[in-house]
Amino acid sequence: MAPSLSPETIAVVKATGPALQQHGVAITTRMYERLFRDPAIRALFDQAAQDSGEQPRRLAAAILGYAQNIDRLENLGPAVGRMVARHVETGVKAEHYPHVAEALLPAIRDVLGAEVASDAVLAAWGEAYWFLARLLIAAEAERYAELAADGAGELVEA
Repeated sequence: MAPSLSPETIAVVKATGPALQQHGVAITTRMYERLFRDPAIRALFDQAAQDSGEQPRRLAAAILGYAQNIDRLENLGPAVGRMVARHVETGVKAEHYPHVAEALLPAIRDVLGAEVASDAVLAAWGEAYWFLARLLIAAEAERYAELAADGAGELVEA
């Protein structure tokens, strides 16, 4: 079982909810600008969903949902399941998560400013990000293993 988040992190993340609700799409749009500096990562994404703004809106809603439920993570089960399925479908791997963190955390500061997105706020969001990332990485690894086992079984039967 993954270690739990500190009470301080939970409080800080929950307190950022209103700012995320107001500026979430700007944050995720900025995050994708940073992330897509790497063409290999950009290739993992549906560019039509980027161009239409659908993906930044979806991610902003997911981040807001996480912030609002960070003290009730069981509420996020269905959303996490959908994320895992989508990530496996598109080939997201554990090594992609640091790139997202390196794009997301500065994007929060870019949009909200250093006064709101202080070092303490970014540290809390970093802890929260990696907590969720570890859960996703483990679930995705399990799903990749299931798919590999299913594929191996199919090859043996054929």
